[in-house]
Amino acid sequence: MADLFKTLITVVSLVAIPLLLLTFLGWGIVKKVRVYEVFVEGAKDGFTTAVRIIPYLVAMLFAIGIFRASGAMEVLSAILAPVTNLIGMPAETLPMALMRPLSGSGSLGIMTELMKVHGPDSFIGILASTMYGSTETTFYVLAVYFGAVQIKNTRHALPAGLIADVFGMLGAVVICRILFGI
Repeated sequence: MADLFKTLITVVSLVAIPLLLLTFLGWGIVKKVRVYEVFVEGAKDGFTTAVRIIPYLVAMLFAIGIFRASGAMEVLSAILAPVTNLIGMPAETLPMALMRPLSGSGSLGIMTELMKVHGPDSFIGILASTMYGSTETTFYVLAVYFGAVQIKNTRHALPAGLIADVFGMLGAVVICRILFGI
């Protein structure tokens, strides 16, 4: 069963991106959209947005730095460790799970450190990588992008994003346990 699942995952991962690109290009051609010109226009808008989000980005990175430097990450990890043990998640990956909703670069740093210590082919390395790809930087997105377009009331975005992050983390644990049999 696990081998069939691995094969299916491999096939899907090989064809997903090329299939999406061809689908978008094909749909643009069918709808007679000048795909390249529309892409360039979107890239211009992206640059303008990047300039607008810089203040929000600096504020978010400052807050994350304070959170990590204060030791709050270690305290939160210690509190949540019994729960992670119940679901089969190694305690070493808990900082990754906690940092990912806050910061992509912070979680990338944690993932890199885990791979240096445990190795990229270890269960911890594979799980950290899967968590990185299965979740979003929820607080970052809310602070930076919502701030850039002056949205003050995020309404359900925060709870929905955090719920998605939790299920992404749980899904990563389940999938890695199935595929790597630990």
